[in-house]
Amino acid sequence: MSKVATSLEQLRDQPDQELRQALSRTRDELFRLHLAQHTNQVTSSAALLEKRREIARILTILRARELGAENQGQKTQTRTPRTTRHSRHMKKAKS
Repeated sequence: MSKVATSLEQLRDQPDQELRQALSRTRDELFRLHLAQHTNQVTSSAALLEKRREIARILTILRARELGAENQGQKTQTRTPRTTRHSRHMKKAKS
């Protein structure tokens, strides 16, 4: 399992309150990295990208829970493709 998948599983296992705390902490870390970059103290600009992606992951999980598409500790549900009138009609014609 990749590093991203592992961290995603860990994020999904956390309750909403802990995710919000992690979001706040990560945003603060991103701010500090931006500040350090402007003062030429950051050695790796990849850290900025990683923090932005982590923030996006947390926000995505929170939004999915808000919409009811995901619960704590549950993977996102995949949507089944809906059949259209046309495809149902075509199936009958072939039979």
